[in-house]
Amino acid sequence: MSNQDKDKKNRRSQGWFNGKGLDGYQHRSWMRNQGRPDDFFDGRPVIGICNTWSELTPCNGHFRELAEKVKVGIYEAGGVPVEFPVTSLGETMMRPTAMMFRNLVSMDVEETIRANPMDGVVLLCGCDKTTPALLMGAASCDLPTMVLSGGPMLNGKHRGKDIGSGTHVFKFIAEVNAGKMSQEEFDQTELGMSRSVGNCMTMGTASTMACMVEALGVALTGNAAIPAADANRKLMAQMTGRRIVELVKDNVKLSDILTKEAFENAILVNAAIGGSTNAVVHSIAIAGRLGVDITLDDWDRLGANVPTLVNLLPSGRYLMEDFYYAGGLPIVMKRIKQHLHTQLLTVSGNTIGENIDAAECYNDDVILPYESPLCTNGGIAVVRGNLAPQGAIIKVSAASKNLLKHTGRAIAFENLEEYKSSYNREDLDINADDIILLKNNGPVGYPGFPETGNVSIPSKILKQGVRDMLRISDARMSGTAFGTVVLHTAPEAAVGGPIALVKTGDMITLDVSKRLLHLDVSDEELASRKKNWQPPEIPSHEKRGYAYLYRRHVTQADTGADFDFLVGHSGAELPKSSH
Repeated sequence: MSNQDKDKKNRRSQGWFNGKGLDGYQHRSWMRNQGRPDDFFDGRPVIGICNTWSELTPCNGHFRELAEKVKVGIYEAGGVPVEFPVTSLGETMMRPTAMMFRNLVSMDVEETIRANPMDGVVLLCGCDKTTPALLMGAASCDLPTMVLSGGPMLNGKHRGKDIGSGTHVFKFIAEVNAGKMSQEEFDQTELGMSRSVGNCMTMGTASTMACMVEALGVALTGNAAIPAADANRKLMAQMTGRRIVELVKDNVKLSDILTKEAFENAILVNAAIGGSTNAVVHSIAIAGRLGVDITLDDWDRLGANVPTLVNLLPSGRYLMEDFYYAGGLPIVMKRIKQHLHTQLLTVSGNTIGENIDAAECYNDDVILPYESPLCTNGGIAVVRGNLAPQGAIIKVSAASKNLLKHTGRAIAFENLEEYKSSYNREDLDINADDIILLKNNGPVGYPGFPETGNVSIPSKILKQGVRDMLRISDARMSGTAFGTVVLHTAPEAAVGGPIALVKTGDMITLDVSKRLLHLDVSDEELASRKKNWQPPEIPSHEKRGYAYLYRRHVTQADTGADFDFLVGHSGAELPKSSH
């Protein structure tokens, strides 16, 4: 018997299909009702296609077509595709926040893979939380795995100019509140924003995570930037299908790719692309599923000296379609290769260095040269102090430089509802130098850790011509957002972190260069306030079901906001027989 034949008999799927008794009969006979031939069961690699298609997730609305192309590639390489659905996370629709359900979907993915006859998996990811959720679940099983991203939309258009998802919405609504844009024109912009299938075409969380998986080496080269509407996205799907079969034959598992050094590459690339702050919490969670030690300190250490080269909204001016035409992520990685671990293996079968060696830039204004960056130190900065003992983060490339060192009076709000009810009042006691501080929007407090950290600037401030203020919260921020916003403050307010104790009028100092976030209140006064602090009341409907589970087991932002009982992985050994 050849080595290949031996491998065929040892494949995981054969635990279902190779038996001569009741179990083998049951598993094979039921699959035959779909017209499966005998050689479906002969040890060919069985590849699961994990599909997050949903009409409630507009970013992923084209995934049925992509799945069919993946199937073609799998068949061409001698494998057998089996498509399966998991819960889809639509960032634009789900309340209170899609992030609340990231861990739930990861459990869906993990248990579906483990319970079924799969030798390898292709993850169809697009909208923000689908990428980390699917990777977290797959990492817990550790089979040969590849990611196929859905790709960004075509550039938005309004009155002859490009407009970008999220970023321009935030800009437009500020102009409406300032009296500079009419409601009629604001409504018209809606028609030109989302012109094709795909996710946000700014460097928001979806495109950031697509860049992350390419930088990590779990997607084919070019995965990040190809527009969803471009025929090359379908080609990428077909080639992914071919390649996953080879990974199974070579037994290249996810843990062989997702090493400590691979995560370090992703952190470095995030700085160079001006990527979303959400990549921080997601990368820590994914790494945790594999037992790889990635912390906030790694993010601060690695990103601090890497320039931002990608001139895309929200940090720059272009969009993902332009990024693709300029050459995409391989150009960025080639231009920062002196920082990268270029010897690492990727799912292509080549190393990082081999993947980027022939990359050529076609527009130096979109992907800037290393010597003339958009921002010299573009990484995510981690700040600490008595206001954030476990750390908080700020996206330097999207912040106003004059606010990176700032002392101001805190204007404190206990929750988002309180802020929304008062921020547009003309009698609100607030000045442009003040600091908006928002509490109870962390993992436990909301619950779910929403993207509310970049709260709107009050109308009275906008009318003064001001478009940015320092904002601090225990929340997250949309990857499409911009401004001087300190996020992920840990511990959060709902568990009694120092941010819960801040009162309006307290003075706060942010000094990013010193990595400092300091509340100018004595330890004795904070201790006194803590004695009188009470956790927020939990609504009755959140005292049961998934919300109950979530609040009891979610970890803090600095450790990935995963469930404590999901950290680590248990592999994909054959489950007990079902008959």
